[in-house]
Amino acid sequence: MAEGRLKIVVFGSFNAGKSSFIQALDPRSRHIEATSKEGPTTVAFDFGRLQVGDQAVYLFGTPGQERFEFVRQILSRGMDGAIIVVDATTGVDAMTRHLYDQLKGLEVPLAFMANKCDSPGAVPEAIRRDLPGEMVHPISARSGDNVHAALDAFVATLATR
Repeated sequence: MAEGRLKIVVFGSFNAGKSSFIQALDPRSRHIEATSKEGPTTVAFDFGRLQVGDQAVYLFGTPGQERFEFVRQILSRGMDGAIIVVDATTGVDAMTRHLYDQLKGLEVPLAFMANKCDSPGAVPEAIRRDLPGEMVHPISARSGDNVHAALDAFVATLATR
């Protein structure tokens, strides 16, 4: 994106909390969803924007189902950074590992949001163990706990690149 603007794409498994994460950061965010047997799900993408310091940050949330790989590829074009939201109650699953491998191959700056840390059974330490050396932030997208601080920390790493 242009100077002073960052495009950050938010990835994660189905029901990890990508939409909730973006909505916690930008309550006016846009969201396109449908109802499935598992509940509401993103079918196109989420879009949010906010200011972090002197950077305009544009957040694009991707759908978590495998069949939407083409949407993830389109939204990834020109991204300045990537966030993978991981459900801290279930840990790193096959989809998270797939996304991680793809993004590492693109050599894009990456951060992990260990979401649902306020839920019983949340183990953000397990995510850190499964992804050694990676930036993992414990958050609760639903309550908003630590979401702004985590994004601010990630944006600060992008500014130094």
